[in-house]
Amino acid sequence: MTSCGKQEEEMEKDMSASIFFADNERYADIINGIGCDGVPFVKGKDLQEMDTRVNLGRINGFRRKPRKKKLLYRDLLRRTSFGMNFAIIGIENQEEIDYALALRTMCYDAGEYERQAVQIRRKVRVNPQGLTKGEYLYGFKKKSRLYPTVTFVLYYGEKEWDGAKDIHGLLDFTGIPDSLRNKVSNYQIHVVEVQKLENTDIFKTDVKQVFDFIRFSKNKEKLKELINTDKAYAFLEEDAYDMVINHTGDKKMMKIKDKYRKGGKVDMCQGLKEWMEDERNEGKEIGKEIGDASRLIISVEAAMKNFDVDLKQACEGTGTTVEEYEKAKMNLAR
Repeated sequence: MTSCGKQEEEMEKDMSASIFFADNERYADIINGIGCDGVPFVKGKDLQEMDTRVNLGRINGFRRKPRKKKLLYRDLLRRTSFGMNFAIIGIENQEEIDYALALRTMCYDAGEYERQAVQIRRKVRVNPQGLTKGEYLYGFKKKSRLYPTVTFVLYYGEKEWDGAKDIHGLLDFTGIPDSLRNKVSNYQIHVVEVQKLENTDIFKTDVKQVFDFIRFSKNKEKLKELINTDKAYAFLEEDAYDMVINHTGDKKMMKIKDKYRKGGKVDMCQGLKEWMEDERNEGKEIGKEIGDASRLIISVEAAMKNFDVDLKQACEGTGTTVEEYEKAKMNLAR
């Protein structure tokens, strides 16, 4: 695949994941399943969509001179209520390993904290009465508080995540004494390796079906068993179907989607049966082609050896051509 084709495929995956998790019930399912150990603290109605832009030029608190804005764009961000309090939860979708992800995620979360701090500064400076000099100067009261912020990274790749999961993992501590190293602040990130999830029962929406399909996408028998035992696949939402197909990379399943789509839902059970039948038929056809190619090669090479003739003469004697012989060799080499 060309670099352009690869980039386009990655964009399709990112887009399908963003559309899938734009649904607040699924977003809440990730928060409850990953963040709250499966306990349903949050409902979809509790979530509020937030601006995903991160202004890096603003992450320095008080400053005298304005700087040029440096924007990052995160995938998804929601504010959710927990009783009388709020938390800010981000979701990042990763197909490939980003070895600098700990730094990027730290910037995302720091940017969110700074955004909250800016709002606090505006309110604090409206009424300066009773403020200390430091509270007014920096626009932050002793009792001012920020909402907790966390980002969950959903990694869909087959390769085990071998990147750093905290800022210390990106730092070169060679020659640095432990006494100083222990004073260098660390920042942890939360990577969820979808293909290695052992328990998807913590999810209560079709996040479970999507993650299960991705987990077993290379095991056709396991997929068949999965879909035959989980009836939810017979009524899969279209955006869930698209998420599955884009992340498993099988375009044939996308082509037959219209055939089994009704009322915004797709019957993946029937779609998979047709897909697997096509796979079997293709396998038989490939097997036949390999068998024919193998017999052709054996015949030509036997003629060359037994009658001491060159390749062209051997091909003529066995009723074929040099081109067909070379094509057969290439087919077997694939």
